[in-house]
Amino acid sequence: MAKKSTLKDAAVKIGGALGSADRAAHKAVNAVHVTREELADLQGQVTSLAKQLQKASTRIRKALK
Repeated sequence: MAKKSTLKDAAVKIGGALGSADRAAHKAVNAVHVTREELADLQGQVTSLAKQLQKASTRIRKALK
């Protein structure tokens, strides 16, 4: 059987790797959340610009008649 210190060293390495993976996963989840919020903001801006374009085109059509 392996020595206890060898097993302990292996456990420490495994725990460190798990901690690193967990940290990376949390960063990724946070990035996805921020991206969703930004996408929602952009969708609102696009909708607003579409309404403005519609109003402007209506005014231009009336002016050209």
